[in-house]
Order: sequence, then C-alpha cells, then structure tokens
Amino acid sequence: MVLPRGSIEPSTSSPDLASLIRSVAGGNQQDMTALYHSSSRLLFGLLMHILKDAGTAEEVLLDVYTQVWRQAAQYDRSRGAPLAWLITIARSRAIDRLRSGHQERIRSQPLETISQRAGSSNVEEEANLAEMQTMVRASLGEIPPEQREVIELAYYGGMSHTEIAAKVGLPLGTVKTRTRLGMMKLREMLKPTIGGVL
Repeated sequence: MVLPRGSIEPSTSSPDLASLIRSVAGGNQQDMTALYHSSSRLLFGLLMHILKDAGTAEEVLLDVYTQVWRQAAQYDRSRGAPLAWLITIARSRAIDRLRSGHQERIRSQPLETISQRAGSSNVEEEANLAEMQTMVRASLGEIPPEQREVIELAYYGGMSHTEIAAKVGLPLGTVKTRTRLGMMKLREMLKPTIGGVL
C-alpha cells in the first residue's frame, strides 16, 4: 500500500466510499489512494481534535489507513455508513495513542502528581464528543445548501428563527420548514452512528 505523503486535501469529486472500500478489499491501490483523498481531511480534523498535535495526528492518520488497507474486507455496510466505519477506526487509534502517551507520562511522574491528576481528563468522553462533532459536520455537507444555511445560523450562530428570517430575507414559515426538513435528514443520516441524540 502506498499513500500520498504530506497531503490531506480531498478530491473535488465525491466517490462512493463503500465501493472504494470494496475495491480496496480486493487489493486495488489506486482506489486506496482515492479513498484517502476523499476522507483524510475529515479524519485528520477528528484526530487533531483528539490529539491536539499535528505531527502525532499525521502519524495516527497513516496508522488508520494502514488498518483500513488490512481490514477493508471486514467492512459491512449493513452495520453502518462507510464514513462512520472510518471515523470509528480513527477514534480508536487516537485513543490508543493518547493512552500510550499517558502511560509514559505516568511512569515519569512522582506518585503525588499522579494522584492529583487522576480523573482530571476523560479521554473516552473527549473522543466521543470529537467523533460526534465530526459526524455532524460531515452530514451537514450532505444536506441541501438552503437547509444547511438555516441550521448553521441557528446552532452555530445562536440565532432564532425570526432572526434568521430577517437575515436571509425569507418568510418565517420558510425558515422553520427548512430547519425541520434539514434536521430530519441529519437525524436519518446520523441515526446508525449516534442513535437518538438529535
């Protein structure tokens, strides 16, 4: 397996990830590169959110795609979307890296320092949050732009339906309808991964 080095930019097209994974399972290196270009930017963002270090995130990203190359045949679309599978692998690898680094720090610290810090950070909880945020951002990119706009203004901009209607110059009823339809689509896309959170 040969992956592009020093590049995490996705291609401009949006290929079917499930088809690419099936092809990778058959040993197709060209489709492995296509899969990398289609998903690495998103996974790198997740890894950065969890690991907080670009160099470490790049190392773990390579580990992620090495695992994908080896385990592509195990992917089962009936158990989740391709992107969810990739995110799960990335999250698991990031947590493993954090835990291994944490163990090294513990060995080099005095006992009293360790006891003071016990329970101060929850790696699993932070990774869960980062995974959910990544999935929501990716899913937002899949809904119609007019629905995405009102949802982003509401949830990221903190605006009410009335404020959104005034900002975008639409009737209040239209804003509410677009928000409702967009949230329904998001809920459907995210259901296999995060259940009934939305």
